[in-house]
Amino acid sequence: MLREIRPAITIMLALTVLTGLAYPLFITGIAQAVFPRQANGSLIERDGRVVGSALIGQSFAGERYFHGRPSATTGTDPGDATKTIPAPYNAANSAGSNLAPTAKALIDRVQEDVGKLKEEAAGAPIPADLVTTSASGLDPDISPAAALLQVKRVAAARHLPEAALRALVEQSVEKRTLGLVGEPHVNVLALNLVLDGLKMH
Repeated sequence: MLREIRPAITIMLALTVLTGLAYPLFITGIAQAVFPRQANGSLIERDGRVVGSALIGQSFAGERYFHGRPSATTGTDPGDATKTIPAPYNAANSAGSNLAPTAKALIDRVQEDVGKLKEEAAGAPIPADLVTTSASGLDPDISPAAALLQVKRVAAARHLPEAALRALVEQSVEKRTLGLVGEPHVNVLALNLVLDGLKMH
């Protein structure tokens, strides 16, 4: 009996070591050597302190900051562990809203967001990414149009010339990878950190 199953056990153990230990360690070593920043989470530091990741959005609510996409992630209700409450950009609970396009809650939320943005848009079309959540709920980027739409509000709050702020946004646009992959986008955290670094109020 043992003689018959020994080859299967040997192959299973060999594959476990090969694919479960050796291969992951090999790939991790390559990643650390070639792409150390990305392999460690694309962390962003300010004054020697980690303030976030280029891969995970953060909630910016103040008028002085550019805002990211809405986030539908939730967290545990501190008052009742059996319930959840909205917790935007909760990296421990990546998820979309899972609401259907016809769901009243989704329609009401989008209409409310559109209403808030109408004055800011001044008649211009409102970019979809400012009123829709991403599938992960953690999207760190917005479209250039979404960033440019917010220039007037941020410039007024910071007492900056709109033209200078618009130029800063345009400089912050990250192009398609290799000119082919993805869409042009603006990393909200990186842009807001540049703004804070201007030391202008």
